[in-house]
Amino acid sequence: MPKPCRTARAPSSSSSKPAWRPEPKVNAIAPLHADRLLPDTGEPGFGIYVHWPFCAAKCPYCDFNSHVRHQPVDQLRFTAAFFKEMETMRRLSGPKTVTSIFLGGGTPSLMDPATVSAILDGIARHWHVPDGIEITMEANPSSVEATRFRGYRAAGVNRVSLGVQALNDTDLRFLGRLHDVADALKAIKLARDIFPRMSFDLIYARPNQTREAWEAELRQAVSYAVDHLSLYQLTIEEGTPFYGLHKAGKLVVPDDDLSADLYQATQEITESFGMPAYEVSNHAKPGAESRHNLTYWRYGDYAGIGPGAHGRLTRGGSKIATATERRPETWLEQVEAQGHGMVDQEILGSDEQADELLLMGLRLREGVDLARWQQLSGRDPDPVREQTLLEHGFIERIGNSRLRCTPSGMLILDAVVADLAC
Repeated sequence: MPKPCRTARAPSSSSSKPAWRPEPKVNAIAPLHADRLLPDTGEPGFGIYVHWPFCAAKCPYCDFNSHVRHQPVDQLRFTAAFFKEMETMRRLSGPKTVTSIFLGGGTPSLMDPATVSAILDGIARHWHVPDGIEITMEANPSSVEATRFRGYRAAGVNRVSLGVQALNDTDLRFLGRLHDVADALKAIKLARDIFPRMSFDLIYARPNQTREAWEAELRQAVSYAVDHLSLYQLTIEEGTPFYGLHKAGKLVVPDDDLSADLYQATQEITESFGMPAYEVSNHAKPGAESRHNLTYWRYGDYAGIGPGAHGRLTRGGSKIATATERRPETWLEQVEAQGHGMVDQEILGSDEQADELLLMGLRLREGVDLARWQQLSGRDPDPVREQTLLEHGFIERIGNSRLRCTPSGMLILDAVVADLAC
């Protein structure tokens, strides 16, 4: 049986110093972002994604845009570049009200709190940032980074997403993580005490993992009073060290049947603890869903800022797909020279937008808004294909307005999307 789909991280010193300097102050927008978030309206929203591309070490399974530098990163210079690229993105997006901010990577928790504060201030200068929006930061649970949590909270971050990945030390070493279980539990407790909302990631379908072992680990995870979990199957991505080991037969992952069994166990346990899947790999208590990721899956607009960031911006009736230079130092030089690091700006046609809407929306338990898809595609779903998928129990209608995958359909999501998009 097919696996379910998985979810879309030191420059030299500048001769001319940037005008901005970090100061140990509370971010100007921090008091606005109290513990209570604005309610989810169900609308796609407008998000800001900022990519910090640096990591302390490169994990062997990771194909994100992340880079290790053995000299300190010039945070002043990168922050000044973020400001410049914000200006360009603001011109492309026009005036917008921000519904979520996400600091991803890489490892954003390697940034100084003053850097985070400055980035959030920069966003507030370029777009309208209302009271009560979600501001998420990815973090690794090493003890050194965890000590910075209070500084990030003071800067305005009100949700943290921890890259825990496993709750046993043997598998953490296998995954190339720098923390152990004790570090992870300490970081989880600290994050729970400091941030209004907290999530953490786990990777399952690891080599030699049984259903019984995964069930025990997952029950342990949901016992830590979290309201959101991201649970991904280990995927062997081309270009990673794991890919070479897997191709050579030195790394064996669970077969499709066991992977599907582990996926089913994941759904059953999280559902029983009141954290059902609202997306193929993400689970939350009602109301605790990631607002920023919902913007992606509902096919909203978002500005992507930083090395390797992607964006979707609607302007003048057109949807523009943006992508920036991946290599941090090259991105930095381009931004300093021309005000942005974009290497691609593609105007998406209606058919391309319809396909992306379907691809993203069918990941969600709430499904796809059919009227919006029909408006973009100019047609109804193929009745024969839809009926076949309905008869096999892979999709279902929600009234006349929405279409979604069933739990069985989630297991073959790529095939369902391909069928409906034809």
